[in-house]
Amino acid sequence: MPQVVLVNPQIPPNTGNIARTCAATGTELHLVGPLGFEISDRYLKRAGLDYWPYVKLHYHESLEAFKTVHQERGGRWLGYTVGGNFSYVSFRYQADDWLLFGSETTGLPPTILSDCDATLYIPMSQPGVRSLNLSVSVAIGLFETRRQLGYLQ
Repeated sequence: MPQVVLVNPQIPPNTGNIARTCAATGTELHLVGPLGFEISDRYLKRAGLDYWPYVKLHYHESLEAFKTVHQERGGRWLGYTVGGNFSYVSFRYQADDWLLFGSETTGLPPTILSDCDATLYIPMSQPGVRSLNLSVSVAIGLFETRRQLGYLQ
């Protein structure tokens, strides 16, 4: 089952919305610190509503701590970025993929992007729009992954 990874998220409502999406799909959510908020933040809890008991949440204090978990489990790192090499719709996903997303303000750092097995982008028609909201991007990427793997039946 693919997993969602947020590296240094900054905005609690985005993370809460992503947690709801992960709860609805049974997808594990990994938060890699440092975070721009406290896990107990009321905006985070509000955005996640009463779905937190259904979220398979993992918190990693640092990228190094997260890398250790990834090495134990295996799978590819797929970094979502506006400068990605593959459109998310033409890429072929695998069940053990890790979908990595960066912070709302800076995206994934170059050091993480260089460690990714592939970098993906979501095509946008308007060149003046820099990016989509983080929670929207995660939902788009996760649902395409699930569609390709046959999890939407």
